[in-house]
Amino acid sequence: MNSHGFPVDIVFIGMVALFLALRLWSVLGRRTGFEHPAPPETPKGKIIEGEAEPAPPPPAHRRLIPPPESETGQVLRAMQRLDPRFDPAAFLEGAERAFRLIVGAFAAGDRRALAPLLGPVPMAAFEQAIAAREAAGETAVAEIKGFVETEILRASLTGSLARVTVRFVSDQINFTRARNGQVTHGTEAVTEITDIWTFERDLATGDPTWRLVAVEAG
Repeated sequence: MNSHGFPVDIVFIGMVALFLALRLWSVLGRRTGFEHPAPPETPKGKIIEGEAEPAPPPPAHRRLIPPPESETGQVLRAMQRLDPRFDPAAFLEGAERAFRLIVGAFAAGDRRALAPLLGPVPMAAFEQAIAAREAAGETAVAEIKGFVETEILRASLTGSLARVTVRFVSDQINFTRARNGQVTHGTEAVTEITDIWTFERDLATGDPTWRLVAVEAG
């Protein structure tokens, strides 16, 4: 959104940025009520005749893609026709990597890492939240232990501009610590968190980057 120099525009932009910063503060780590402390240390496998049996691998998390006949599935197929390299399953894998990068960069206050991954409006909100945290002398910790489920919720295609909304359910340690060491937001316990993010990309360009353009409550 470009300002034309009128005070009312400046006030409006400030209100929008404040709203997004507050939404980001509550949504980047929205709790779903399934908090659980880190489990105590246990042996990694059973002992059989003096040898440790390897522990079974953790179950793979669920990646959900709408069926081809659904409305969203048809939009995804239209994206594939426009860009044959687009694959919904590969997109979800990439979205998970982007999620880890963005959450980590936000917690670290790394604006340079965030810039190529965010659209203008989220970037402004992230910067405002980081600046507020720095001014308060707070530090953030965000560690994604693993994903429980990722799902493509909806998709849209306007010309060559594609948007895909993904629901991430992940186990995280996500909290903010004040200057005096006290936790002010979140918890040090491992917590199941739901985030809903919308990514955007122009399929007609050579740029393969999907950028985060919207964050909403899970």
